[in-house]
Amino acid sequence: MDRRAFIGSLSGGFLAAPLAARAQSARRPLRIAYVGRTPPPSGSPVWGAFVQGLRQLGWVEGQNIIIEQRFTGGRPERFPELIAEVLRIPVDVILVADSQAAWAAKRATNTTPIVVIVADAVGQGLVSNLARPGGNVTGLSNQLEDSVGKRLQVLREVIPSLSRVAVVFNPNNPASHTRVDEVLGAQVGIKIIPVPFRAPAELESAFATITRERAEALILQIASPIQDHYPRFIEFAQTQRIPTAGQSRQFVQVGGLLYFGVDSADLFGRAATYVDRILNGARPADLPVEQPTKFELMINLKTAKALGLTIPPSLLQRADQVIE
Repeated sequence: MDRRAFIGSLSGGFLAAPLAARAQSARRPLRIAYVGRTPPPSGSPVWGAFVQGLRQLGWVEGQNIIIEQRFTGGRPERFPELIAEVLRIPVDVILVADSQAAWAAKRATNTTPIVVIVADAVGQGLVSNLARPGGNVTGLSNQLEDSVGKRLQVLREVIPSLSRVAVVFNPNNPASHTRVDEVLGAQVGIKIIPVPFRAPAELESAFATITRERAEALILQIASPIQDHYPRFIEFAQTQRIPTAGQSRQFVQVGGLLYFGVDSADLFGRAATYVDRILNGARPADLPVEQPTKFELMINLKTAKALGLTIPPSLLQRADQVIE
């Protein structure tokens, strides 16, 4: 039951176009490139929030903008190739919501504006600081502390005696680490068990670590290649009757127990304002990187029942979406 009705339809009435955008319609359409891993699902509220945000600001695809979309098909090593492809078109601004895509874009150009939605833009070295990012990169930075701490709290509501949580992370990915998990876990009396995962060949080793360390719950980070193997980890966890928490909507949709994190639709909607300002002449260097303001909770009730877990009614009432 989806309570995010505010996303609304992609058609219908929208706000009047700003003067700058209306003036632009008399010239060539501007081009926005979105480079990601896989195409957004049909009717995706996340991508819909971006498109609607542009429309509300006067940018209509096929009229005064063209959106070029490129996807790696689950092969992140293709990001540099796809970024180079859109730069050759050329495009006026690049939007990415993946750390590896962001770095591929940053390495490829220091002139074309780049709007990012990433975990920690400063920590990953994409921008110099939040207030004045400098260079050609700006956007939204999902600082991890709030969502990590609340994710542990939600897991403990499901399992009050929870004391050992395994966290699967890729040590080779700049956005993937366990430092925040370990610090916040210690504050609430939960031992964090780091489980490094760099490649599919390490699946069995990761499973062995989780079993050996007697993990009572499992958190999977969103970094590649972890998210590409969500189904395998979820299948293993269900066999071991271990509750799982992820860092994306996709995680719950493919069978994970719960997701608590930033409201992705809100981030994409806010990304549209960055694109608008850049297309109207603003420099990325002068646009402060914003942090998240909205979070969401998703619960897969079918998975809970398969694990023999009873989700507290108070938690279900707080959920933004429950899969039944």
